Amino acid sequence: MELFFHTLENGIRLVHRRIPGIVAHCGLFINAGSRDEKPEQYGIAHFIEHMLFKGTRKRKAYYVISMLEDVGGELNAYTTKEDTIIYASFLTEHYGKAVELISDIAFNSVFPEKEIEKEKDVVLEEIHSYLDNPAELIFDEFEEMVFAGQPVAHNILGTVDTVRSFTRKQLFEFVSEQYRADDMVFCSVGDISDEKILRLFRSCFSQAMPGKKNPQKEMPWQYRPATVTKVLNTYQNHCIIGNIAYNIKDKRRMSLFLLNNILGGQGMNSRLNISMREKRGLAYNVESTYNPYIDTGLFTIYFGSDANNLEKSISVAMAE
Repeated sequence: MELFFHTLENGIRLVHRRIPGIVAHCGLFINAGSRDEKPEQYGIAHFIEHMLFKGTRKRKAYYVISMLEDVGGELNAYTTKEDTIIYASFLTEHYGKAVELISDIAFNSVFPEKEIEKEKDVVLEEIHSYLDNPAELIFDEFEEMVFAGQPVAHNILGTVDTVRSFTRKQLFEFVSEQYRADDMVFCSVGDISDEKILRLFRSCFSQAMPGKKNPQKEMPWQYRPATVTKVLNTYQNHCIIGNIAYNIKDKRRMSLFLLNNILGGQGMNSRLNISMREKRGLAYNVESTYNPYIDTGLFTIYFGSDANNLEKSISVAMAE
């Protein structure tokens, strides 16, 4: 089962693998995320991701979210610092519906004014939920400290002020500038021939605008180690220890992915979990994470512990 590749005339790429089975998956990967935002746009990539489900030129919002779910499928999306991903899981017989629906919301969303104002409230509550959750908030603040002044530094959700300021015109401008065919990949895994998926792909994605996006320029930057303490009214001390790491193109990244899994991955037998939780009872949550970006990366160890155990927890984590 070889991978099948194809690039349309406008530059958008297809990657498909045919595998037997009744369930299939596909997704559109758009290389446009929060690091592509100007300061006054902070949070707009994520906001647009929400608005993709609010109606297109030929579908109202209800039919966007119901089209696959009514036949046992799923449609969803998420935003990262560098990408927006729209994906679907469905029975193989509904391949055509899924591919056409993803292309429709990616290229034909209309961003109704009424829905924009309503969704602002939704995203503001999402921001507030993060501010109430120190275990989430600390990761955003850590990246803002490490990458200070860089487009990759700010959090994906944006700020209360920027989200409140978004206009329909701004949404269309960002999509026009960033949703470009050369920066898109459509991936598919399922029991459909290369010929059939190519016909669907050509039919649905030839409308993508050719060209490349305009990335935000990087500022002069030098990593400087630092220790930052913030006092909050919490029951636990939340701590991150980390450093810059290999970017996504570095061949050493696979070794670091493996080491990360051994040190503090999802398994109960990770070294950090055994050493800090099972043996010493210092923490309930302890994990390590490796996030590679296109031009840099970040490796972190996170744990939450009682204030009386903080120094010992740091010592044990560093020893591992």
